[in-house]
Amino acid sequence: MSLYDDAVLVLKGYEDQTELRQAYLDHLAEHPDGLWKACQAGHVTASALVIDPEGGRVLLTLHKKLQMWLQMGGHCEPGDATLAAAALREATEESGVSGLSLLPGGPVRLDRHPIPPPCHCHFDVQYAVVAPPDAAHTISDESLDVRWFGYDEVPGVADASVIRLLEATRARLAA
Repeated sequence: MSLYDDAVLVLKGYEDQTELRQAYLDHLAEHPDGLWKACQAGHVTASALVIDPEGGRVLLTLHKKLQMWLQMGGHCEPGDATLAAAALREATEESGVSGLSLLPGGPVRLDRHPIPPPCHCHFDVQYAVVAPPDAAHTISDESLDVRWFGYDEVPGVADASVIRLLEATRARLAA
């Protein structure tokens, strides 16, 4: 199965945000290259919120280009077999944390947002990953900083999309 086929299956199986989910599916139907950065009409990205549920905290990166505290994530690459694998790869690369595991249940949220040129729009498929106890992190080339924040600290540092992702992740953990 190709990454494109996986993305379509994942999105068809995602039961929330029905209008936005359909926009993602329409984008992929109209743009067979819609997973790749080269697609000027926008492209699907994969991200993951790194969480430490026992410590009640999340690991965020201060993105170098955007200068915002965000979850880990980015563009799909040809070696990615699935969207979930892309999200896990991005989380591992950007956090430096080994041993991350995907939170079961597939994507936690979808978030479509504009990006300054050369990108136009990201159709972000957002997952959550659980960090092992006492996870050690590092700062990647794409970050100015990487830091743990308590759940209650996130609204003070991050934008609404990260806050919504954290809320959806916490709801998934409580289910």
